[in-house]
Amino acid sequence: MMSAPIAGVSATLPPDCVAKLRHAAQEFEGMALGQLLAPMFATTDLAHSAFGGGDAEVTWQPMLLDAIGKQMAAHGGIGLAVPVFNALLRAQENAG
Repeated sequence: MMSAPIAGVSATLPPDCVAKLRHAAQEFEGMALGQLLAPMFATTDLAHSAFGGGDAEVTWQPMLLDAIGKQMAAHGGIGLAVPVFNALLRAQENAG
């Protein structure tokens, strides 16, 4: 789903390394989206929710936010993965 690296950055790294960097960037975006969604869920009244609130809902909520964030990132997200990938790619190419 992510676009190609920015112009001027040549991918001199092996394809498997580039794929790992893309995956890491997408995972980072998913985590960031989950964190951005957390305040929205913090303002809901869990006692009157569909599941009735309780300790179990409080325990599972962070996992739900993580899953929602990963799904959003896998389907295009907000575009955060591309600049993160480009920064990771530049850092790896400059290190080698």
